[in-house]
Amino acid sequence: MTLTAGKIAERYRQLCRTDETALKRFADTYREDERESVRKLALAADRRILALRQERSREERMRRYEHQCEEQGYTLICGIDEAGRGPLAGPVVAAAVILPKDCEILGLNDSKQLSARKRDQLYDEIRDKAIAVGVGSSGPHRIDEINVLNADYEAMCEAIGTLRVMPQILLNDAVKIPQVLIPQIPIVHGDAQSMSIAAASVIAKVTRDRLMLEYDAVYPEYGFAKHKGYGTAEHYAALRKYGPCPIHRKTFLKSDGGRWGQGESAGKAHEQ
Repeated sequence: MTLTAGKIAERYRQLCRTDETALKRFADTYREDERESVRKLALAADRRILALRQERSREERMRRYEHQCEEQGYTLICGIDEAGRGPLAGPVVAAAVILPKDCEILGLNDSKQLSARKRDQLYDEIRDKAIAVGVGSSGPHRIDEINVLNADYEAMCEAIGTLRVMPQILLNDAVKIPQVLIPQIPIVHGDAQSMSIAAASVIAKVTRDRLMLEYDAVYPEYGFAKHKGYGTAEHYAALRKYGPCPIHRKTFLKSDGGRWGQGESAGKAHEQ
C-alpha cells in the first residue's frame, strides 16, 4: 500500500530525527518518489544526516580532554562550572557533572550559546544520562562577606560534595579550586571545549535561572524573571525607584559607580 505524503511526513518527524541509519533508509526509499513533497522530505533527511555527522564530530572534539584523562586511567571525570558571578542580585550557583564514557548529548554546548528552551531540554537529558550531578550555591550575603570569587569556590566545593560518587579528576572552567585535593585541570573557555564542563554549565545556568524566577515572584518589581539579576537598564531603573532588596549584592552596588542612585523608601521596606 502506498503511503500518503502526510503519513510519510509524520514518519519522518516521529522516527527519523536522531537515528542516522533510519534517516538514510528514509532518504533512499523516497529520494526518487514521484511526489515533489515527498522528495523534499528525502532531501531534508539527507541534510539531517549531514547535520548529525557535523554535530557528532563537534562533540568528539569536545571530548578530547576527557579522552586524555581516560588515557591516564581516570574513569570518573567531573566537569565543574558556575553561573551568576556577574549579576547584581541573587546567588552564584555551581554544578559538578560526571558523564559516562562517550556519552552522547546532541546539541550540548556552553550554556551561553543556547536558548532557554534548549537549555531546559538538555538539563533533563543531562540529569537522565549522567552518572552523578551535584549542585552548590552561595547567596548574596556570603558574596558580600567573602567576595564573589571565594563564594564561587565555596559553591563549587558544595557541588562536588553533593555528588553521589567521588570524582577522580576535575575539569574546571578556567579556575583551580583552592583546598580541593582531587586533581584538577583548569581549561580556559572550558564550557565550549569539554563535554563535562558544558554539561555543568547547563545545570548551573538552568538551576540559577529557576531560582531567579522564584525570586521574581517575591520581588516582582525588579524584573528578575527577565534579566536574572544582571545589570540591565530595566534593573537599574528599578533600583533607582525601589532601592535594593534582600537578594541584592550590596558590594556590587557600591562598586557600580553610582549608576543606580539612592532609590526610594520602598527599598527599606524590603530589607525589614
